[in-house]
Amino acid sequence: MDIRYHLDSAPVLGPALVLFAAGTAVQVWRGAWNERRALLQLAAAVYVAAVLSLTIFPLEVTWGVYANQAPWYGQINFVPLLTADITIVANVIMMVPAGLLLPLMSRHATSPKRAALMTAAAGLSLEAAQLLSYIALNNGRSVDVNDVLANTLGGVAGYVLATLALRAPALRGPLLTASLPRSAALQDDRRRTAAAGGPQPAPIAAPVVRP
Repeated sequence: MDIRYHLDSAPVLGPALVLFAAGTAVQVWRGAWNERRALLQLAAAVYVAAVLSLTIFPLEVTWGVYANQAPWYGQINFVPLLTADITIVANVIMMVPAGLLLPLMSRHATSPKRAALMTAAAGLSLEAAQLLSYIALNNGRSVDVNDVLANTLGGVAGYVLATLALRAPALRGPLLTASLPRSAALQDDRRRTAAAGGPQPAPIAAPVVRP
């Protein structure tokens, strides 16, 4: 059986983004999210879709006479740096937005080291997905350790930029308003406020139970 099929990202990621945007609009309408938090969530979703579009799509399904005959292990480059080329710059830039988003969305991104680990894990996941797509679909994707290193560097650079932005008075307020409730940025803000002896957030009142 000879198969050759090309699947672009738009038919898959386009409907997913539309559904996510609709769900976000519902959350804003119900008052569960404010507009800035909704925009942050949408920006993150668009960013993830863009990364998947660049790294996973288009999917090239090839079987039979069209299949790539090279062994899967031959698609992996284990040698760091020595085989790096200009594409490493693009991989660094690709992960800078991830580093920017991490402290605003994750409670674990509390230091550059943790941001490096998280972006390295994301880079490894992308490379693993590319390898699996090669094994399952024979689509010609390769796996390169230099991509993971570049992704990690970009994530740390983005995290440093986010940290600097959170220290700027003009940006700190809007960014904290958009941050998720348990994010590292809000946790750090609460610690700074407590250390400075500032006012603490008012406790959430218990729900009134009517007989």
